Amino acid sequence: MNTRNRPWGMLIFFTVAFFLGAYFTFAAVQGDYGLFRRAEIDAQSTLLQAQLDQLNSQVARMENLTHRLSDTYLDLDLLDQQARDVLGLLRSDEIVIR
Repeated sequence: MNTRNRPWGMLIFFTVAFFLGAYFTFAAVQGDYGLFRRAEIDAQSTLLQAQLDQLNSQVARMENLTHRLSDTYLDLDLLDQQARDVLGLLRSDEIVIR
């Protein structure tokens, strides 16, 4: 009787071991902390770093323009450009073509 029971026990053991191995392999690849999620996070990190670099460059440009318009520093070219853009001013020797 013991010899007939043994093959079924081995079959059940290997079946359970196979399915556990398959489950953990699937979780390691597809799960929340798996390889595919890691690749998504790396791609997203690269994209966010590029956006951060772009925003830092815009902030530096705005800080430069703000400094150039401050009371302690006067940039005549920037003042002339802003007066033309905002106030619509022209010099007397210029011709406007619309």
